[in-house]
Amino acid sequence: MAERNINKTIATVVTQSVVSKDDSAFENPTKPIGPFYSKEDMEKIVAERNLTFVEDAGRGYRRVVASPKPVRIVEKEAIETLLNNGISVISTGGGGIPVIENNGKIEGIEAVIDKDFASALLAADINADYLFILTGVEQVAINFGKPNQENLLEMTIDDALRYLDEGQFPKGSMGPKIEAAILFLQKGGKNVIITSIDKLQDAIEGKTGTRIVM
Repeated sequence: MAERNINKTIATVVTQSVVSKDDSAFENPTKPIGPFYSKEDMEKIVAERNLTFVEDAGRGYRRVVASPKPVRIVEKEAIETLLNNGISVISTGGGGIPVIENNGKIEGIEAVIDKDFASALLAADINADYLFILTGVEQVAINFGKPNQENLLEMTIDDALRYLDEGQFPKGSMGPKIEAAILFLQKGGKNVIITSIDKLQDAIEGKTGTRIVM
């Protein structure tokens, strides 16, 4: 921003993402976290603590935790106040700190929140017009990596849902980004653009990227 002569105050808000303790994701932990362990060390930990591990690509064993969907951003009102006073806000880092509500109190819970879902939820709740999801590819594609790959300049929610049903967007890569885009639009957002950071300006101008609309 300094290189572009933009003089603007920036605030970073440590963000808590509320999840439901009844989310089915807690029954099926899938997100690897932490260091790699040998089989022997993993078995010792499991014997002492009720934790779940998976073997990770031949590199050892890693603990896995749940990835529940966020339902509320605790600091939404504070973020809105900052934005309304002309301050740019950095928030929902890493998806936010996972918490649950218990008898009116907020408690931390072991989980990993998907950053795209948390961003989409917050963007919708503060009535943002656009959600930009920046990733490693210039455009969303169907038949990715195949001879008949087709890059998409625009698609509707119905298109996106159909492609998800067809398995075009894997859960480990583009799938969560498409689902986050759908969440944002269904909650009242107007436009989602998915592209790489170096192509963002061109995507805003409609020259590239993938725009998802109602």
